Amino acid sequence: MGILTTGYVSGNLIGPVLGGILAQVFSIRWTFMLTAIFLGIVFVLSGTLVHEHFTPISAAKQAQAGSWLSQLKSPKLIIILLVSTMIIQMGNNSITPIISLYVRQLMHGTGPVTLVAGIIAALPGLSTLLAAPKLGEYGDRHGTRRVLVFGYIFAVLMYFPQGFVSSVWLLGILRFMIGVSDGALFPAVQTLLTKNSPQSLTGTVFSWNQSFQALGSMLGAMLGGFIANWFNYSGVFTFTALSLLVNLILLWWLVPAIRQWHVKAA
Repeated sequence: MGILTTGYVSGNLIGPVLGGILAQVFSIRWTFMLTAIFLGIVFVLSGTLVHEHFTPISAAKQAQAGSWLSQLKSPKLIIILLVSTMIIQMGNNSITPIISLYVRQLMHGTGPVTLVAGIIAALPGLSTLLAAPKLGEYGDRHGTRRVLVFGYIFAVLMYFPQGFVSSVWLLGILRFMIGVSDGALFPAVQTLLTKNSPQSLTGTVFSWNQSFQALGSMLGAMLGGFIANWFNYSGVFTFTALSLLVNLILLWWLVPAIRQWHVKAA
């Protein structure tokens, strides 16, 4: 999962930087054109190079098994993990509406604001790219729950001060450190989903996980904009930190396995 996350965040790393450069050198229209070209390339590569071998489940067996939640050993755990995915993504995306404006404020409206904002947005992807494989290896040796708890605590500690920085350099450092927590949280949640789901339901569970991640993206962008409008930019980072802290407390309270440090992860 750490390696897969590395591939995922590589796009998050390259995208903002490339988009910022294109917008600064040419125009914003070029970013849309390049995105369309890349998606077309991915479509061709996926259609020609990706091959899947699977055994379909008959309609009779599906009807006999009932709903997908009833087929899980611990449906409560799966639901909590799905909600956790939503909250983590909501926290990440709550910064999206304000990052360029925040960078402009820190730079006092002078200099290459668009380019710097793109670099700041890409920094978490760079650190995730570096940290995710190592954290995944640590989770395989010592338990995924350790990585998950570390990711939450580290994220809370890194989000709080971002709203009170006075320079774009300090913001960049803190945004870089946030990528470490992302490299812990997303693979850990996905690993726990895989370990606690039967093979026949892997596609269903991960589809729901993707849906909750999309829901988090939507809620994060909306809430980030509303909070910045009602309060200020600092309020967005404080809200994100508190959301992740509440999520960790709920996990610790509702999932006893998270507290079992010396037992192999489920």
